[in-house]
Amino acid sequence: MTKEDIRNFFEKTATARDKWKKRNRFYHKSIERYISFIIPEGKRVLEVGCSNGDLLSATKPSYGVGIDFSENYINRAREKYPTLVFHRDDVEHLELNETFDYIILSDLVNCLWDVQTAMHNIRRLCHPQTRIVISQYNYLWEPILKAGESLRLKLRQPAQNWFSISDIDNILQLEGFQLIKIERKLLLPKYVPVLNFIFNKFLANLPLINKLNLVNFMVARPLLGDDQQYSVSIVVPARNERGNIENAIRRTPVFGKSREFIFVEGHSSDNTYEEMLRVQQAYPGENIKVFQQSGKGKGNAVREGFEAATGEVLMILDADLTMPPEELPKFYDALRYNKGEFINGSRLVYPMDKNAMRFLNLLANKFFGWFFSFILGQRLKDTLCGTKVLYKTDYEKIIQNRSYFGDFDPFGDFDLLFGAAKLNLKIAEIIIRYRDREYGSTQISRFRHGWLLIRMSLFAARKIKFI
Repeated sequence: MTKEDIRNFFEKTATARDKWKKRNRFYHKSIERYISFIIPEGKRVLEVGCSNGDLLSATKPSYGVGIDFSENYINRAREKYPTLVFHRDDVEHLELNETFDYIILSDLVNCLWDVQTAMHNIRRLCHPQTRIVISQYNYLWEPILKAGESLRLKLRQPAQNWFSISDIDNILQLEGFQLIKIERKLLLPKYVPVLNFIFNKFLANLPLINKLNLVNFMVARPLLGDDQQYSVSIVVPARNERGNIENAIRRTPVFGKSREFIFVEGHSSDNTYEEMLRVQQAYPGENIKVFQQSGKGKGNAVREGFEAATGEVLMILDADLTMPPEELPKFYDALRYNKGEFINGSRLVYPMDKNAMRFLNLLANKFFGWFFSFILGQRLKDTLCGTKVLYKTDYEKIIQNRSYFGDFDPFGDFDLLFGAAKLNLKIAEIIIRYRDREYGSTQISRFRHGWLLIRMSLFAARKIKFI
């Protein structure tokens, strides 16, 4: 079968395909629902292979464009959704020349003649924050779907591409894209009361079983790097850390276009606040801000510190200095060289100092690393390392989207991780050597705080994974 044969098939069967779409409404609505979950409302959205425009409309874009090589589909889409823009265009010989926040390829890569050429052309429609959303059949379902065609339970298709996730990832890398996350959905593609809930809400999201799901969803981003320098704000939340305050200044290397330290004191009993003021006076050449937080907990301190920050890059440095301040330039370079958009520390690789982390804490950290990798669809080894780095512009987007989760995290780590994942930011980890603290003692209650973290994780799983 030639490229023209495939195009003629889709052009001639447009009416029949619409009828099949109505018969398989549950499948298509499921695709629309999940892609609409991935894409926030009010974005500039392009759908490649838009068919009659239903999916594009479901994303509620501020500016929506659909392209398809079928004149029949484009005419129907224009009639059905007059507020959206539709063009007859071919992604393998693309004429469109605009940029978009999100570009959708749903059930498309399986019928393209040259997927790499398509991705090459799509790249010019991207700005640095563009996200590519791909949905496609799981290749393990090929014999089942072929059997469905033979039994006339599914519309017959021309010869299809059956790509594995690694195949798609390879093409993306070749054309300068980076895969951010993978989700697998829809174990039972027909609506059956009760069974639908059991299979698609519960079983379909469990490890191992989810590899059998019908549809793979992938989110990717273009790697458009630069070598510019940025101003940096280093937020240091501190409670009863008087002996570490001056070292936070002395041990932090000079990096970035400019930097400021923001010390946020949390109602200490060891004169930490007075020590902050002393250090501020002792280092007049440094840009140091000092204030006491209005609420309680590290999460509140971080939020108030970020609110006071003027830098383009935001950093958290725990005042216990168990994450060595000397490592901060690694986080900065990973962000500015576009290795990730949310840089997280990982303490669980190198051997630790003898008293740096208690055994039960270590087990809990490993569990949360595994569980978050499962929830977020991105690999994470250490969720609770206090050092987290991101652009201020991305943090402002997390603030705008915070109502989705609510104010549920007194520590601040999960709030930032969940917010970054919901925005489809690429999370990268910097492996550090975790040190024992030189002053004070840990302020973490293993069992009380551990139970709270489990509750927050289950809450996030319901909001992100089991949808």
